[in-house]
Amino acid sequence: MSNLSLSSSFGFAFSGIWFTIKKERNIKIHLLATILAILAGIYFKISRTEWLVLVLIISLVLAAEVFNSAIEQICNLLKEKLSLNYNQTTLIRNFSAGAVLILAIGSVILGIIIFLPYLFSH
Repeated sequence: MSNLSLSSSFGFAFSGIWFTIKKERNIKIHLLATILAILAGIYFKISRTEWLVLVLIISLVLAAEVFNSAIEQICNLLKEKLSLNYNQTTLIRNFSAGAVLILAIGSVILGIIIFLPYLFSH
């Protein structure tokens, strides 16, 4: 069991999220899409079930982007400590980025499924 307080643990977690937002371009794109999706949800008064799906996919995409950033940092550390070149960690980076892309594509499809009926009914 860790000797860290609960507030310290949350502080470290928020620090990681904030670092990702400051340093990574793609999470900024995902956050913009998040804001647009939430505003569209409010505007169209989507159902409770649709909100559940929306919040779930938003959470998954943002978490995946943070995981991707962590994997990038691990790859950078491997490069530095083991004197590897960028190409030697490329496959790891590509797997991680691919996972985010899969979720991002899924989120677009879910967004279409949720919002398209509302667009045609207005």
